[in-house]
Amino acid sequence: MPSHKVTFHNSHGHQLVGKLELPLKKGPYPFAIFAHVFTGNKNLKAARHISRALNLQGIAVLRFDFTGLGESEGDFSNTNFSSNVDDIKAAAHFLSKHYDEPSIIIGHSLGGAAALYAGSEMNGVKAVATIGAPFQPEHVKHLIGDSIQEIHDKGAAIITVDNREFTIRKQFIDDLSRKDTMEIIKDFRKALLILHSPQDMVVEIENAAKIYHAAKHPKSFVTLNGANHMLNNKDDAFYTGGVIASWVKRYVELPEKEKLRTTKQVMVKLENDGFTTEIMAGNHGLVADEPEDIGGNDFGPSPYELLNASLGACTAMTLQMYARRKKWPLDTVKVHLSFDRRYIEDCASCEDPKSKISHFDVCINLEGNLSQEQRERLLEIANKCPVHRTLDEEVSFNTYLE
Repeated sequence: MPSHKVTFHNSHGHQLVGKLELPLKKGPYPFAIFAHVFTGNKNLKAARHISRALNLQGIAVLRFDFTGLGESEGDFSNTNFSSNVDDIKAAAHFLSKHYDEPSIIIGHSLGGAAALYAGSEMNGVKAVATIGAPFQPEHVKHLIGDSIQEIHDKGAAIITVDNREFTIRKQFIDDLSRKDTMEIIKDFRKALLILHSPQDMVVEIENAAKIYHAAKHPKSFVTLNGANHMLNNKDDAFYTGGVIASWVKRYVELPEKEKLRTTKQVMVKLENDGFTTEIMAGNHGLVADEPEDIGGNDFGPSPYELLNASLGACTAMTLQMYARRKKWPLDTVKVHLSFDRRYIEDCASCEDPKSKISHFDVCINLEGNLSQEQRERLLEIANKCPVHRTLDEEVSFNTYLE
């Protein structure tokens, strides 16, 4: 199913806007809520790539904008840490009513601290993952800096975060000061994963150590070495999502994968963001992509690389099947492939589209105590693998709209 925009209301009646991303395979699947960074939104690079990594592992994700941010209604200046926690619970209520109760909460930065608080109050949540989270919510005061005094004197001040201005009122500061994470963590009865970069210049890694030592088992820590606080590098964000997806399987039951309900053998999904393409082939999921220099994320092989892979895999399997049937000592097959378009003859008619032909360069390495005669016979067999024969014959296409 494609991802789609959803709306729900918080406890103050404000409409919050989220994006619900469901795995390509048919459900049921566990649901996760993603809570974004302080003054951020659901569409930040980290949120998108973490959600994609979770989706590929069969986990549905709802990422949404907190009150007064992104597309959500409300006045940000009237919000605080407590309202963020309430917004997470409102998102959970929406999922429980329309889909299924969320079992996972993931929070980034201050959203991570809010995930701890919200998770501690929600019985259905079995696992919480924090990314670059402060030990105490009031750590965010350092982002406000010199404006703290102005807020105390005048009741409010305007701060700038990522070249955007936000009004912070005294009630926001007071609410942060009333929170004590130690009281939450000491009775925390959920699986906890703490992810943090030692190079984080916004929330120092000592915060992760404090959370870890205060929490009870089951708890885990994973370093995001080399990443910055915002996880602006897509590889860091995608890695983070992959780690969370692998870790959470120990604490949240992921249903067995089942074949798609389609009359075809393969299903492919690509939305209007980049070229990262989800593929379901029978019970198996994989990803295709394009290189970064043409606008892709390079999260998977390109279509032509997959074509090469198909031919290479079929060649290797065919050779091993033949050798095993003959009881020949073929230990390992390695197939190196490349594809390009070449002129049939020395470009006498370069402008004619038919003057070019698809060309596969297939180099086969056979390891084993084989005779020269056996090697030459295996080379002949390589050209008879089913995929090779399919590519070598006339092919018809029936392309139509569903």
